[in-house]
Amino acid sequence: MTLRDIPGTDLRVSPLCLGTALYGADAAASHQLIDTPTAYSLLDAFVARGGNFIDTARSYNDWIPGERGRSEGLIGRWFADRRNRNHLMLATKGGHASDDGAPRLNARDLGADIDASLRRLRIEAIDLYYLHRDDPTAAVAPIIDALNAHVRAGKIRYLGCSNWSAARIREANDYAAASGQAGFVANQPLWNAGVIEAATQSDRTLTTMNDEMRRMHSETGLACVPYSAQAGGLFTKLQSPWYALRFRLGKGPTGYPSAPNRRRHAALLSVASARQLTITQVVLGYLLSQPFVTVPVVGCRTVDQLVSTMTASDIRLDAADLATIDAAR
Repeated sequence: MTLRDIPGTDLRVSPLCLGTALYGADAAASHQLIDTPTAYSLLDAFVARGGNFIDTARSYNDWIPGERGRSEGLIGRWFADRRNRNHLMLATKGGHASDDGAPRLNARDLGADIDASLRRLRIEAIDLYYLHRDDPTAAVAPIIDALNAHVRAGKIRYLGCSNWSAARIREANDYAAASGQAGFVANQPLWNAGVIEAATQSDRTLTTMNDEMRRMHSETGLACVPYSAQAGGLFTKLQSPWYALRFRLGKGPTGYPSAPNRRRHAALLSVASARQLTITQVVLGYLLSQPFVTVPVVGCRTVDQLVSTMTASDIRLDAADLATIDAAR
């Protein structure tokens, strides 16, 4: 597995980043979440196969009554149990809006989130700290100033953003450069090989990769760490005739229109057949082969899924493959 350098940093990360959004359930918490023994098995398997980049967030699983910050808390315990913190790159996120939708990108709330993350993770510094959401009505200067105070304090090494528009990212990084401060070194949007209708996403606060954002990444070299990198397993599930029929009838995941994604699936299968790759390898290879640094975030529920997913780590498609996939809409 060849590590990737995030431009403008000394972070050398595995080509795939392990997402932990569902980690931290107790037995009674939720059948949809991943319990501690399973999470430990996934984390151990990821590291054993060369993975070193882990993604979490302060707010993950806060919709479950009881303990807050379940994912961060579990990772902190795993770090302590395995004594491997110094060998790994850890990204977390803060500044998510409150339950009633109120923005939380002011200095006080950001400081509270950062300190809470450090406590739960049992670490002294966060390698990459993303803002989980944006408040487009807020000026970028106070946000960048507040984050840089924590960089100077040694609590954060590098800054990133998630669910920010390309225009806002440019504005923030222009201000950071002009004021001699740290700007964003990575962007985490919703992006995968699927055709996504942003307007029909159930969560309208998510930001999807678009042409403007692609141009920004190509022009600036800003790293991209896309989430939902496998489209929730959509193209693997479409291998099932039963699921394919449901999808054809419009009963698939919100935001993924049936007809264009069936055409996209056919294109992915064509590339997979020609290159003798699995559909998972092509789906992730699509992201890994872009003209700027990408590190897809992958979420797996079983070790077998993780092992299969990690076979895509060094897959690279050529320009003709990417054109075939992009043309299918």
